[in-house]
Amino acid sequence: MAKKSFQELINSPGMPVLVDFYADWCGPCKTMNPIVQQVASQYNGKLKVIKINVDNNQAAAAQYRVQGVPTFILFHQGQQVWRQAGAVPAHQLSQVIQQYVH
Repeated sequence: MAKKSFQELINSPGMPVLVDFYADWCGPCKTMNPIVQQVASQYNGKLKVIKINVDNNQAAAAQYRVQGVPTFILFHQGQQVWRQAGAVPAHQLSQVIQQYVH
């Protein structure tokens, strides 16, 4: 994914964007995948979810100083408003997103 297109994606007007930095070899990432899919489905049309494989997109991972996976970053109006490294319970992820979904 080109840097410009990533920037365009996170600057989505009026819709928060959840970025999931993951790796195929990461156990906790695999555990979080169904939770991320559930959240994407729950907020369909109100939240954009982007999954970024850090092995294939090292520039994006470096730009956002991702040091471990999974790392979740929520952007609202192009600004980072929340960040969490490691697994996140579904209810906590929903609580954070709910603050920015209209």
